[in-house]
Amino acid sequence: MSETKAQVGQIRTEVHGHVFKIIIDNVAKKNSFSPQMMAQMSDAMTLLDRTDDYWVGVLCADGPDFTAGLDMPKFFGPKAANTEIKSGNIDAFALKSRCRKPIVTAVQGICFTIGIEMMLAGDIVVAADDARFCQMESKRGIAPLGGAHFRYLTRAGWGDAMYHLFLCDEFNAARAYKIGFVQEVVAPGQQTGRAMEIAQLIARNAPIGIQVTKEAALKYIEAGEKAAIDYIPEIKDRVFSSEDMKEGIQSFVERRSAVFRGK
Repeated sequence: MSETKAQVGQIRTEVHGHVFKIIIDNVAKKNSFSPQMMAQMSDAMTLLDRTDDYWVGVLCADGPDFTAGLDMPKFFGPKAANTEIKSGNIDAFALKSRCRKPIVTAVQGICFTIGIEMMLAGDIVVAADDARFCQMESKRGIAPLGGAHFRYLTRAGWGDAMYHLFLCDEFNAARAYKIGFVQEVVAPGQQTGRAMEIAQLIARNAPIGIQVTKEAALKYIEAGEKAAIDYIPEIKDRVFSSEDMKEGIQSFVERRSAVFRGK
């Protein structure tokens, strides 16, 4: 096993045989993502995709929470940073490009917004029974931009998808299991170990066979996904130019409920 040097607010990686482990490490901020971390996640996904000896990926997080989502002021506030994803890299949300290798995601505690979108961009999810899910972007005057608007549909169906996307409510691991977001629920602290076990079981199979199985399965849904992905720029245009977005971000900074006007 080899391990990269651990740093605060970083994406770390480990190699366990043919399993490539990607670790979100920003525990002090509930593993919220900075622009730099988003770029590092893309680099890690690209390494998984393009390294022949890495047959399966495991995405997990240190600490009691998977991720609170984006560190909003660093993306949208007056001190927002812009870290470009390298051209040709794998997209962690599988919008522009998707990792060819199977990905097992382990989640616990808070798993909000982009955390849900990342796990749904993978293949199999193991959740601790203390996991909490919420797609809350519209509570902040924006909208999901990482694929939730169509991946909720492919996993849960129209009614359950719209129920959670419209309410922007919080739901638990049992509910996530019921609607197909999660494949196994385990005791807190066991989620990463179980994800690694599943990954090692997958790695016993022929890697090419597994990869073409994923590729073939995606053929069934990729046309619909493309149309949904192509619509994301219009979503951005409509919400990013709205007064409601400004109010949503300001309310987040001021830690108060937003007052939206539909403008």
